[in-house]
Amino acid sequence: MKRVLLHICCAPCACYPLEVLRKEGFEVFGFFYNPNIHPYTEFLKRLEAVKKFEEIEDFKVIYMDRYPLEDWLRSVVFREERPIRCQICYSMRFEMTASVAKNGKFDFFTSTLFYSKYQNHETMRICAESAAAKFGVKFLYKDFRKGWKRGIEKSKEYNLYRQQYCGCIYSEKERYYKFRKINE
Repeated sequence: MKRVLLHICCAPCACYPLEVLRKEGFEVFGFFYNPNIHPYTEFLKRLEAVKKFEEIEDFKVIYMDRYPLEDWLRSVVFREERPIRCQICYSMRFEMTASVAKNGKFDFFTSTLFYSKYQNHETMRICAESAAAKFGVKFLYKDFRKGWKRGIEKSKEYNLYRQQYCGCIYSEKERYYKFRKINE
C-alpha cells in the first residue's frame, strides 16, 4: 500500500480528500503545518478541530503545532498583492510537507488546499512540484474541488469547527472588512 502525506490546512477541508485517497487505496497520514493562521486563537481552533477529525477518522496526523507566525510574516510582509503573498505561503507549507514526506519515507505528498475552490490551483501545483523536486519526493496532484459539497456535509456531520477565511491576516481583513464596508 502506497503511503501519502496529506498536508491539512483545516479539518473541514480534509474530509473529502481523506475519503478519496483512502478509496484509491492509499495509506494516508495527515500533516498539520500552517504558520499563516492568525490570530493565535484561530490557530488553536483549527488545531483542535484537526485533532477531533483525527480521532473520528482514526488516522495518524503529524503536528507541527508550534506557532511560527513571525517566520510567515517576515516572508510575506510588504507583499500586498495577493498572488505573490499566496505563492509564498503555498511554497512555505509545501516545502515543509515535502521535507517531512522525504524524512518519513512517504511515497507521495499532497494537500487539502487542493480541495478549496478559493485557492489558485495552478500556482499551488507549481509550488508543490517545485517542493517535490527540491526534496526528491513525489507530489500527488488531485483536484478535490468536485467534492466541495460532500466535504461540507461531512464536516457538519462531524460538527467540526468551520472557519470563514483562509487563515492569514490578509484574508481575515478581506473577509470582514468588506462586510463592514457594505454594512456602513
